[in-house]
Amino acid sequence: MAFLESCNANERERFSPLDLEPGEIYFEEFAVIYYPPASSETDAINKQQRGKLKICSKSVVFEPKEAKYSLLKFPLKNVKKLGERQAKLFSKIDIQGKTFFIESNLTVKIKEKNIVSPFVYIKGVEEHIFRLVYTTVNACLSHIAQLHRASTLDKIEQASMINTIVLARQSKITFDASCLEDFHEKRLIEKQADRITPLVTTPGRVVLTDARLYFQPFSATGPGVEILCTERASLKHLYLTLKNQSERDELYENIISNAGLDMESMEQENVILKWQTGLISNYDYLLYLNRMADRSFNDLTQYPVMPWVIADHHSSKLDLNKESTFRDLAKPIGALNSERLAKLRERYDEMAEPKFLYGSHYSTPCYVLFYLSRVALEYSLCLHGGRFDQPDRMFNSIAETWYNCLHGASDFKELIPEFYDGDGEFLCNRQNINFGVRQNGRAVSDVELPPWANGPKDFIAKMRSALECDWVSRHLHLWIDLIFGYKQVGYEAEAADNVFYYLTYEGSVNVENIDDLNERNSYETQIMEFGQTPKQLFTEPHPRRYHIDNPYSMLPSPKDVRLAPFGQRSNEAASFGETSSPYSGTNSSQRKDWQTLQPILSHSLHKDCILDVHLSPDGKHIFSTSKDVHFKMYSVKEKHQARSINLSNMTLSKCIPVNDSKMVIVSSWDNSIYFYSIEYGRILDTLFAHEDAVSSLLLSGNKLISSSWDSDVKVWHYSSTMNFRLFNQDCLGSLEHDSSVYCMSAALDGSLLATGTKDGGVWLWHLYDYYLLKHHRCHQGRVNSVIISPDKTQLYTCGSDGYFKILDSYSGIETFSKKMDDEIRCCDDTPRPKSKPCHWWRRRSCGIVARSDFLLSLSLTSREQQHTMNLSS
Repeated sequence: MAFLESCNANERERFSPLDLEPGEIYFEEFAVIYYPPASSETDAINKQQRGKLKICSKSVVFEPKEAKYSLLKFPLKNVKKLGERQAKLFSKIDIQGKTFFIESNLTVKIKEKNIVSPFVYIKGVEEHIFRLVYTTVNACLSHIAQLHRASTLDKIEQASMINTIVLARQSKITFDASCLEDFHEKRLIEKQADRITPLVTTPGRVVLTDARLYFQPFSATGPGVEILCTERASLKHLYLTLKNQSERDELYENIISNAGLDMESMEQENVILKWQTGLISNYDYLLYLNRMADRSFNDLTQYPVMPWVIADHHSSKLDLNKESTFRDLAKPIGALNSERLAKLRERYDEMAEPKFLYGSHYSTPCYVLFYLSRVALEYSLCLHGGRFDQPDRMFNSIAETWYNCLHGASDFKELIPEFYDGDGEFLCNRQNINFGVRQNGRAVSDVELPPWANGPKDFIAKMRSALECDWVSRHLHLWIDLIFGYKQVGYEAEAADNVFYYLTYEGSVNVENIDDLNERNSYETQIMEFGQTPKQLFTEPHPRRYHIDNPYSMLPSPKDVRLAPFGQRSNEAASFGETSSPYSGTNSSQRKDWQTLQPILSHSLHKDCILDVHLSPDGKHIFSTSKDVHFKMYSVKEKHQARSINLSNMTLSKCIPVNDSKMVIVSSWDNSIYFYSIEYGRILDTLFAHEDAVSSLLLSGNKLISSSWDSDVKVWHYSSTMNFRLFNQDCLGSLEHDSSVYCMSAALDGSLLATGTKDGGVWLWHLYDYYLLKHHRCHQGRVNSVIISPDKTQLYTCGSDGYFKILDSYSGIETFSKKMDDEIRCCDDTPRPKSKPCHWWRRRSCGIVARSDFLLSLSLTSREQQHTMNLSS
């Protein structure tokens, strides 16, 4: 998680902006020698400490170089005097233009003994002396004095003055060109911006070049943009806020228009369909919705929200098959307890407008740090004014927390992503921090887990299993309706008992348009302390997830599927791990041990690569076409070539046995289709079909369909009883494409035709009226094979780019994609009960019934195949 990564990163440095107040800004630092209060100059020199003085908007912090000393913070509101010390002739401390003092009635010790612990507050007026090492007093003291004057104002005026100081400093600073990794980079845009991390704002400048995005700090929150980078990036997350929405939009438009940018597709319809079909887990889909709703790990006020799904935290065994194990996802947390809800409704009915059921929220900065208090120590200290929360109010037990969420008068919190991912580190007090002792006499230590969890890792694993289980998958859309959907606001929210305070909703008030500083501060405090409802993503009921027997996430990767060379027995044939069968719905008595699969015959028929091969229905003959321009028939029983015909002087691309294998229809690269009689041994008729090579043939009912490199597909009338000497050459339909057509497939009922083209396009046609339904671009390069699923909802494709893909027929949304090591030349779909297995063969794999350099065609008659992927949905 990005947030936990930042926690670990902060632990490597002594000073952290989290040592300041939430939202306080760190400006700059100076190398100094610090002289603690002492009885004499000699004593002060003996106690001197070298280090850095950090100038911040509401305080000054001294960071000693030696870790044995505490950091010292001087809140500017507690500073009584500050100024330059007069030079003394024989003094080793008071040097002209180098030394100044800060007189304060409060000194705060931080990280005493270099341990993250509650701050120590020392009251009493003391004078602290600092001698600057490299610069003069004028360069440092004037800035501190300006901020000190701001601290004497009331809260609103102080914020206004600090903001003015920040803007003035930002306007004077330009981007340092030496920071560019390549001096040939062209700057596209440069803006003032604030980098946002939890509880910390860092002003600076953001620069976009034609190659990279830079942020330069010059060491509130406005319209923001969050950037998520790849694992290879030096910075994986960057959250920026700019002065106003127009500047934010300008930066965003420049980023996405950059030609060198490769952005991940996040189209909502695409992701929803992938989630529905099981290609995306429930956890990943919820993270996606949070991201689309502007929730970020870098913003505690809008931290990603996850649902409680388990209601049983007392059993010794977690049973995911019992409905009572789960929380009702159709109701918000506040509505799960009917007695509490009745009292809240009674108050709601008597309340003046704007009404609300819940005065607190399900996601706030305090709730996030409540869960993460054991790992986000400095964040907790920052939020609670340098102290940890009261021991009895901390996150001590899963069962207690769930009980409070059900029965507490103002406790309606949901969970955070860390409960479903990671190793559960946030549940443990690994650093043995002293959080105090509870009223029952027990010290705050690790979080008490339910009896069914054998440690933090097991707890997270079982929580994730529950989130992904069938019951939750069937009901998760109901919770999405509450948090991100149509039950978030309006009448539906009231009917679902899902009404929160109006200021928690996006758009209820525009802070930028509020001129009154007190009113604006009030709204910002409300948002900071009481939470924000996610941006509404759906105004209609969210679709439910399909029931998935065998989700795609269980499919083998290309590296796990090994295809044994023809003629060699292999114990490394296609493996599916511990899966007992490649398909669902296959009777165990029918299953075969594919590890012992061996070829029953091998015979060299052709002198060049085979383009098409078919096994006759009775299994007695094999028909094949090849680049060697011959059509051949092989007798399986007699194990020799039965027929070899030179139908054309050019390559024969396809063959279709018809009439109980008494006749074969053959297509050729000479633009023609031949009707050859096996029974009489002669060509019955020739159809001059296209203006370029005929690439594919298929029969669909009474229609013969041919495709060609001339970018055309033609439909001809076909009847098994017709006189082929008088073949009707009238074309029933012509389907024009933009590039050469290489493959096609018809729906089982003959209503649809799918075609694949040289430019990577898949075309879907209506075969009754011959009009185009859809055109999808899905491959980089030629489409080698396309198949329409039995229910016509999906298209299976493979291409020269090495990808096997599944598309939604109507939308063209890619619901599955698998990159193979080699080019995929063909695939086949054989309907089976309760499943949709698809078989694929790679370029360097050898043939099933004919040897060749690479397989270009296949024919399946068995009801079981070796190299399959179950596409059940």
